This record gives sequence, C-alpha cells and structure tokens, in this order.
Amino acid sequence: MTSVTLSWAPSASITGLPDTQNNHDYCVLVNSRQNYGSLCAAQQSMRKENDQKQEKKEKKRRVTVWPILKEWWWQQWDSFPGPQTSSPSSLTDEFADLQCACEGTESVCTVSDLLPDTQYYFDVFVIDRLNGTSSAYKGTFARTHEEARPAITTLREGELRWVTFHDRGSKSEQFFSFRPRGWQQSGLLTLQSCGGDEKVRVTVSSKGQVLTSQAVGGDLVHIWLQGSPSYLIHLEREGITSGQIPAAGDPALPGGLMASVKMQTSSSYHRRGVPSLPSTLQIKSFNRLRGCNSVTLAWMGTEERSLYCVYRRQLGNREAESTALTAPCLGPESRSDTERVLCKYFQELNPRRAVTTAVIGGLEPGMAYVFDVYLMRRWGIPVKYASKMVKTRKEC
Repeated sequence: MTSVTLSWAPSASITGLPDTQNNHDYCVLVNSRQNYGSLCAAQQSMRKENDQKQEKKEKKRRVTVWPILKEWWWQQWDSFPGPQTSSPSSLTDEFADLQCACEGTESVCTVSDLLPDTQYYFDVFVIDRLNGTSSAYKGTFARTHEEARPAITTLREGELRWVTFHDRGSKSEQFFSFRPRGWQQSGLLTLQSCGGDEKVRVTVSSKGQVLTSQAVGGDLVHIWLQGSPSYLIHLEREGITSGQIPAAGDPALPGGLMASVKMQTSSSYHRRGVPSLPSTLQIKSFNRLRGCNSVTLAWMGTEERSLYCVYRRQLGNREAESTALTAPCLGPESRSDTERVLCKYFQELNPRRAVTTAVIGGLEPGMAYVFDVYLMRRWGIPVKYASKMVKTRKEC
C-alpha cells in the first residue's frame, strides 16, 4: 500500500570498472505525473514545481502578520553556518537539486512512504559525476494497493438485527450502512448492549464526517438521524470492563456468544426527534390486591400513544429470584405466544399521571410468577421494563 520495489539490469558503466575508478551512480526519481526521457527534462520539471511552491509561499508571506520581522528571523537563522558534512556518493553541483529516492550502485530500490491507491512514475538514471553526463533507463509506473476496506452490511428498513462479536480479542468491529426512505432523509437508530460487562461503542458518520460517537450499555440508546442520504454505522467492541468473560449460559447472550448488540434502524417521515421514554421502568404490584388467582400490576407510560404487552412465566419451586428474572435484552420476539397475557394501548399527556394498571387473572394459588411488560412502538426496539416476581396467595 505504501511502498514499491524496483529492480533493473545493472549498467556496464558501473559493473565494468573497479570501485576505486567508478564515478557513476544510479538515481531513482519518483513522481505522480509522468515519466521523463532524460534527466534534463526531470530537472526542469522539478525546478518548475519548486518555483511554483516558492511563489505560493511568497504570496502567503505577504499576507502574514509582521512579514518584515519574519524575514529578518530567517535571515539571521541562515547566517549561522551549518555543520559541514561530506558524502562520498553525493552528486556534483549540477545534480545537487535532484531528490533521488535511491542513490548508489545497487540495481534495486524500495521506495517507501507512498500513498495507497495512487499511481506513481519511476525513472532510473545513470549519472557520471566526473563528466556531468547521464543516461536514462526506460521509465515505468506502478499503482500502490488500496487500503483494506471493511465489509459493510446494508440494514433494511425496520430490521431488528443481533450484532455478535465472535472474536475473543480485546477489540473487534463491524460496519453497517443505512439509507432512510423519504425526502426528509430522517431516521431513528436504536441500540442496546446485551453483553453484560462488554464495552461497545457506536459511531455514526456521513460523507466522512463523524456525527456522533457514544457508548452502548444495557439501557436503550436512541440516535436521531437527519439530513443525509446515507449513514455509516460503526460498532466497536472495546473490551470487558470487569476482566471476566461472560459465561456461555448467560441468558442475555443467545448461543453463548461473546457479545451482542440489538440494533434497529427505521425511517421516520413525520417525527422530529427521538421517542419519549417512561420516567421509570419499574413494575409495581399491590399486595392488598394480590389474590389466589390474580394480581394487579402498574407501570408508567408516556404521553405518546403506545402499545403495552404483558408476559408471564410461572416459576418452579426451586428457581431462585436472582436467576428467574428475564434477561434485559430478550424482547417479545423471543417469547412464546402462550406467555403473552394481554396487550393494551395507553396514552396520558400529563407525564406525572401516566400510570396504567392491569389485572392478571387465571393464576394458580401459592405459585410464583415473573411478569414482563414491553412498550411496543413502530420505531425502535421494544422497551422492556424490569422483571417483577409476584407470588399468589395460598389461601383466600
């Protein structure tokens, strides 16, 4: 990507004479414009380029603050003699302005510090330092390799995607692209980390400019996309915070994967910002309203009309409360239809009064149940409330 190695047939002017009598050297010139048939043509082009650069510096110097002081400083600097060095392979004054990428008697040269995916032209000259003459090899050109581009996955409208990092290394990354529908070019990106102690960062950019970069945790992250026809989404796994690898049986990691992120992208034609969230994601149960066959639950909603679905799961006698709660990242798509109890729409314009209740019946006496509430919307990942375990009364 950044270097080219050249080789050529040795010149008889160099190989035919002993080192003590040899006054010839190779000079390899490189540029990004063209090949030169003679060293004179190359020198003229280089001098013209230097003159143009000097002219640009002169124009810039004229508009620089305190130009007289600046020029005086450089005059003082140049007045001090520099260290005198001599090189046995240095060229005569006639060739002093040459910027040889390689110089000497070796017929191989590696040119470094080049730009990726760029075409360069290479010329090799044999220079006679004693007589001030030169001869040219036939020039060549080569294009450096382009940088390795990561695979970019296109996200479909409304697609819910699990992003997994299989690499056990400390750092791993994936790239995605999204094109919002509609002339407004707006959309909503929703993410949630499911990797426990995994550190994941999302960076959204468009046309090479970074729009936002933030950490993704267990809580939902909403990123509003607006004003660009396409977006590049970069997910990077930065490592494990606690130094421990999640267990294969962790319910938050399907299939025991090392890390997971839930992500959804959707176009938003009429919205002007991210959707509102409830003030708390806790579910409350009323002990006085707890019976042998039913319980009453309450939770906070939002001022937006949304669908709330309640799921229940009966626990065995040996299941502990710490292991019975549903993993935060598992949404309703992972639940059985038999676990769904009810779904209802709710809306309250006053956030302080946005409380809704539900009576869950058909339960068995003296049994423990885990209840989950999901806030379902057209845009974004469903919002899961904290699981609530409630035990029905044995006697009523």
